[in-house]
Amino acid sequence: MMRRCLCLGMLLLSLAAQGADLAGSKDHPAIKRFAGSEIVTYDYKRFDAFDLQTSTFQQYNLETKQREYASPPLHLEGARTTIWYESPGDTSATELLRNYQNELQARGFKILYDSTKDPAATRWNNYLTPFGAVEYKTSRSRYVMYAADSRGVRVSTARLDKPEGSIYVALTAVEWNKDDSTFKAKRGAYIAVEIIEPKAMTQNMVLVKADEMSKAMATHGKVALYGIYFDTNKAEIKPESRPALEEIAKLLKGEPGLRLHIVGHTDNVGGLESNMGLSRRRAEAVQAALVGSFGIAASRLTANGVGYLAPVASNGAEEGRAKNRRVELVPQ
Repeated sequence: MMRRCLCLGMLLLSLAAQGADLAGSKDHPAIKRFAGSEIVTYDYKRFDAFDLQTSTFQQYNLETKQREYASPPLHLEGARTTIWYESPGDTSATELLRNYQNELQARGFKILYDSTKDPAATRWNNYLTPFGAVEYKTSRSRYVMYAADSRGVRVSTARLDKPEGSIYVALTAVEWNKDDSTFKAKRGAYIAVEIIEPKAMTQNMVLVKADEMSKAMATHGKVALYGIYFDTNKAEIKPESRPALEEIAKLLKGEPGLRLHIVGHTDNVGGLESNMGLSRRRAEAVQAALVGSFGIAASRLTANGVGYLAPVASNGAEEGRAKNRRVELVPQ
C-alpha cells in the first residue's frame, strides 16, 4: 500500500512538473534543460532564417537598426526551434550559460562564440537580444523582458557536425534588474535556446488548375507556376512536374485559339548570362514536353527566358529565391 502511495505521489509530482511548461511546448532532443527550469515561451518553424553570431560584437547601428560584428553572422535556413526557459530565482545568467555550454560540449558541439570571453560584449548594455516584446506564444507577460538587466546578458553559439547535417544552437541568458519589479516574472533568470537545423526548403506551392490559369491570365495577363521542377542548374523536367504539365495541356486543349509565351525565371545565384541561358532552356523543355507528351502544336508555344530580371521576391534569402524560380505563362 505504501509503495502504491509512493508511486502515485511520484506520478503526481511528475505531472505537476510537466504542467508548469507552456502548453504544447517540449524540449529539443539535441539538448537537455537546466534543472528546475520550465518552458515559458515556445515556437517551431519548419523552415525559417536565422543569423548566427560567430565573432566579436562591434556596435548597434542606429540608422540601419542592425547589429554589426567583426565578421558577418552565419546565415542559416532550415528548421528552427525557439525555447525560453525560466529558472529559479537564485540562478545567474552565467550559471545558465556555463551549464548549457558544458552540456553542448559533452554532446560533441563546438563553441563558436562566447560573450563572456569577448571584451567588446560590454557594449551589449544598450539593448537586449533577443528579448523585448514577446512575439511568440508565452505563459508570461509579453512585456516581461523589459525589466531584464541588459548588463547581465550572456550569449553563446555552437555547432555540431553530423553525417546527416550540422545542428546549430544559439544561447542568450539574462538576469532580472533587482531594482525593477514592474514586469518581473515569478523567477529570476531566463535563457533563450534557438536550435537551427539547416536544410533545403521543400517546394510546397498549390497546383494551379487549368481554369485558374485562364482566370489569372485574363485578370493579370500572366500566371506563375511553381509545380514544374528542375534540379539545380539543370533544364531536365523532373517526373513530379507531370500534374502541372497536364493542367497546362488541359488549358490549351480547352481553348484552341490560345497561344502562349512560356517564360522561364531563375534566382540570382550565378551570373546573368548563365541564368539567361538556363531560364530559356527550361522554358524550351516545357514547350517540348507539351508538344511531345500532350500533342500540343508547337506553333502555339514560344519559349523565352529572362533569368533573374523579373523577381517577385528578394533574392537575399532562400524563401525569396524559391519564389523567383518559376515558369510563367503569358498569352501571345
